[in-house]
Amino acid sequence: MKVMLVNGSPNEKGCTYTALTEVAETLQKEGIDTTIFWIGKKAITGCTACRLCGTKKKCVFDDKVNKFLDIAGDYDGFIFGTPVHFAAASGSMTSFLDRVFYADLRGGRESFYLKPAACVISARRAGTTATYDQMNKYFGLKQMPIISTQYWNMVHGATPEQVKQDFEGLQTMRVLGRNMAFFLKCKEAGIKAGIAFPEKEEHIFTNFIR
Repeated sequence: MKVMLVNGSPNEKGCTYTALTEVAETLQKEGIDTTIFWIGKKAITGCTACRLCGTKKKCVFDDKVNKFLDIAGDYDGFIFGTPVHFAAASGSMTSFLDRVFYADLRGGRESFYLKPAACVISARRAGTTATYDQMNKYFGLKQMPIISTQYWNMVHGATPEQVKQDFEGLQTMRVLGRNMAFFLKCKEAGIKAGIAFPEKEEHIFTNFIR
């Protein structure tokens, strides 16, 4: 089993990375393989609603979004990490998730269906809970079971060294890793036992019009 941890910070080895590493090391101790995927420093444009992903089966902008989509189907679980920028996820991370999940939906990939997900939020001080709510909405829309931990999934610190002093935050990351591993093992056991995936219905779209 494999979990992808996505680093949505412009700093490759900063505070968000420090938190994700704590989760990754715990997952590895539980026998789960991990990969940290950095979205990078280059600007990631938002979705332009061109809908070409429906025919191209990928985003029209060929950047880290498509690189991620090309390998996402091979993973069993996902953890998305982001710093707090003005009480919200980073702009790059927001654009990244908008396009990843929309291209997956329009392209008919289903790379995330019933795969567990969690977010990790890093901040110097505040804005973490608003960002936590924002991130979880993506997972709920894609029918991804959301993995929780003993507290909201956050660490505090202005530098990696300060994050390493947030002992409760790091413990929260370790509990998240163990909970993710437990869910993945339960899911695998259920599939081996012959438990089928839920029956699917054709999606009904209703516009809110008078």
